[in-house]
Amino acid sequence: MSKSARAQGGFTLIELVVVMVILGILAAFAIPRFARMDGSARAATVRAMEGGLKSAAAMAHGMWLAAGTNPANVLMEGGANGTNVAMNALGYPTAANTGIRNAFEATVYTTTNQSGRFTTVIANGAMDFQAGGSRNPATCYVRYLPSTVAGTSPTITTNLAGC
Repeated sequence: MSKSARAQGGFTLIELVVVMVILGILAAFAIPRFARMDGSARAATVRAMEGGLKSAAAMAHGMWLAAGTNPANVLMEGGANGTNVAMNALGYPTAANTGIRNAFEATVYTTTNQSGRFTTVIANGAMDFQAGGSRNPATCYVRYLPSTVAGTSPTITTNLAGC
């Protein structure tokens, strides 16, 4: 066997160890960075949900004003035949499944039947939309509180602590 044939035998042990050390160092920095991104993604989802709730409440209020007869319900587009949204006396969706949730879900969730993105909790006249999959759903939510004073919009707040 010639000298050149023996030289092409493969990697030396020291070369393999150096490559493994380099990969280990890269993994030590990359894995924690990617692990932190899932919380940021959930926080962004909650912020997007906040914007969606504001838009849904404003659209329902506009439809209520356009009706001109102070209806108890307005019909929002979305779903197979539209969705009825329960309204309060000031013209904003109620904090109930038939109120703001119907207004929000009419085009976002009901037509695509995507469950698990959020859960809703009703308490003290408000509805919390809690992000699914968060570390602590009770502190990763958007809260919708309908207006109780004429001429004011609903209060929509976020809590991102548990995302």
